[in-house]
Amino acid sequence: MIIVTGATGKLGRRTVERLLERVPADRVGVSVRDPRKAGDLAARGVRVRQGSFDDPASLAHAFEGAEQVLIVSLDRTGEECVNGHRAAIDAAVKAGAGRILYTSQMGAAHDSRFEACRDHARTEDLLRATGLPWTSLRNGFYAASALQFLEAARHTGDIALPADGPVAWTGHDDLAEATAVVLAEEGRFEGPTPPLTGPAALDFDAVAGTAAQVTGRPFTRTVVPGDAYREQVLAHGAPAPVADLLLSIFAAARHGEFAAVDPTLSELIGREPAAFRTLLERAWSE
Repeated sequence: MIIVTGATGKLGRRTVERLLERVPADRVGVSVRDPRKAGDLAARGVRVRQGSFDDPASLAHAFEGAEQVLIVSLDRTGEECVNGHRAAIDAAVKAGAGRILYTSQMGAAHDSRFEACRDHARTEDLLRATGLPWTSLRNGFYAASALQFLEAARHTGDIALPADGPVAWTGHDDLAEATAVVLAEEGRFEGPTPPLTGPAALDFDAVAGTAAQVTGRPFTRTVVPGDAYREQVLAHGAPAPVADLLLSIFAAARHGEFAAVDPTLSELIGREPAAFRTLLERAWSE
């Protein structure tokens, strides 16, 4: 059985949908915090069990009979994040899984300027230490993050953000399809994959041009000093660690940590991944 964690989230849900196009539903199980949110999957024959990274006993039940486990990374940082991943990895080992897969990120490294990438690197160390076959899906930076950064600019026409660098913004749908392919074709990758990226790396200067093309309106790009941006984020009610985390994304981008563009995602899904312009058009037409 293939177990998918976080199957009611943005990436997990899409992955299960694509996986069900490739394998019978009775070969798929999901581990979710709230099984009621996965009722439609249960109705289609997917095994739905409650499982939380904060409750190892629940994971033992959710992972029962696992041949492969896909650990969708937590939306946390630091020790809380790594400890949750450790609990899921330990549960997968105890369940007898033959392979563990993990949704990592391009740029995962112990010396990354972005804390989440350092957490991914530590999690990959945990996977390596199990001695089991494992695959780390080095996902391109989610385009959804760029869309969040652009939300204010959508109304003002001014992309006012810290200095950045090119980022290979990548869509959830393409990454979910690739993940389903890797799960269905077990053993395709050992260890970290190449970066699974969209077709181009864009900085926010280029994004401003794209936004203008999509809307027919002019967009400007204003570079906001890091300290000023941090104060803006704090003024909107975000805690200091979140403000620092956001700033670290721009620092990592300036140092080229998310600039790689690789054909592996295209090869997995059998087509060109969605360009950022396409993703922006979809989001702003809603």
